[in-house]
Amino acid sequence: MSAAALAHADDLADLVAASPSSFHAAAEVARRLVAGGFQPLAEADAWPAQPGGRFLVVRDGAVIAWVVPTDAGPATGAHIFGAHSDSPAFKLKPRPTTGSLGWLQAGVEVYGGPLLNSWLDRELRLAGRLVLDDGSSVLAATGPLLRLPQLAIHLDREVNDGLALDRQRQTQPVWGLGESDSADLLGELAAEAGVDAARIRGYDVVTADAARGAVFGHDDVFFASGRLDDLASVHAGVVALERAADGFDAPHIAMLAVLDHEEVGSATRSGAAGPFLADVLERVQLSLGADREQQLRSLASSWCVSSDVGHAVHPNYPDKHDPVVQPRLGSGPILKINANQRYATDGRGAAAWNGWCAAAGVGSQEFVSNNAVPCGSTIGPITATRLGIATVDVGIPILSMHSARELAGVSDLADLARVAEVFFTA
Repeated sequence: MSAAALAHADDLADLVAASPSSFHAAAEVARRLVAGGFQPLAEADAWPAQPGGRFLVVRDGAVIAWVVPTDAGPATGAHIFGAHSDSPAFKLKPRPTTGSLGWLQAGVEVYGGPLLNSWLDRELRLAGRLVLDDGSSVLAATGPLLRLPQLAIHLDREVNDGLALDRQRQTQPVWGLGESDSADLLGELAAEAGVDAARIRGYDVVTADAARGAVFGHDDVFFASGRLDDLASVHAGVVALERAADGFDAPHIAMLAVLDHEEVGSATRSGAAGPFLADVLERVQLSLGADREQQLRSLASSWCVSSDVGHAVHPNYPDKHDPVVQPRLGSGPILKINANQRYATDGRGAAAWNGWCAAAGVGSQEFVSNNAVPCGSTIGPITATRLGIATVDVGIPILSMHSARELAGVSDLADLARVAEVFFTA
């Protein structure tokens, strides 16, 4: 494995560790890009004229960043690399300090579609946003704090014949010993954030695997981590945009759109079905002097690459995959195709993606579902529908999708960033 690919994986591990929630992911993306010369903007402020600038804006757990060429005009299009900041997890309920029989537990509900059994017997963190009595928000994250302990085989002799967890009774993690009326789980988060727990008026807090991402396997080919879906794409986009911004002279705007709530349908103010991306594009166009016709011309000349993970062929379950199209780890990013438009890729998008991969010197492989196994969807069709932008769905192949800890190929991670850089600059 090349030193560059290993360094990329190690940096991804840093980003995942800094991003246990979507709010932390947006903050980490912003931190990295501000360090690279990007100017943060507030949505409530007037935005400056933009030719030749680098900018970003954060909305809740989403962040959009862009680079404008010096000769940009009112009808200049955009190349948008889209990803999402959230992952399947457990989310704190109201009055989350619970327990029984001398155990302290956390009241949680299921967020998205996690592989429930993969969360058993792992040390978990809590992380997210605390909203205080003055309306301000602070980010908070604990170290290893919780665990979902599995029932011993001696008490369930049939467990290996099939494990089915009750989503209410059997997914409430333990975090201490004692009585719940004398404990305060939110107080643990408040202490980490350095605020008085009595000031908390609202919160958005989820669980995350506490273990750091790791490279392993023969010749260091594998990378395992929590939240690869979709922080692997987020990281590739950040790395690519940082590289592209130096000496940027493309004929279009380069934009990274990291949106929230993909795992629950994207229908929020910071999700792909919400107005965030459209709002930012319109304000950028207005800053360049565009009228309505020029805005539509800009959208017509734009591209969106929707990047999310896809299924690598599983050696133990080959019947779950298409018998011919079988993506493998280490063979490059994937082009995601679905006849029913669960992915936005069409022939024009496939040709464009394959061209960008060729220019990057990166191999590409296709993904299509077995006809008997319905596929999921992404932000791609939503973005194409809302904005009319030509869109192609891509990503990296992984195993253990929606597990607390997913598995990717080290070389694929770096290759995705290389193609994204070509996409931004081509």
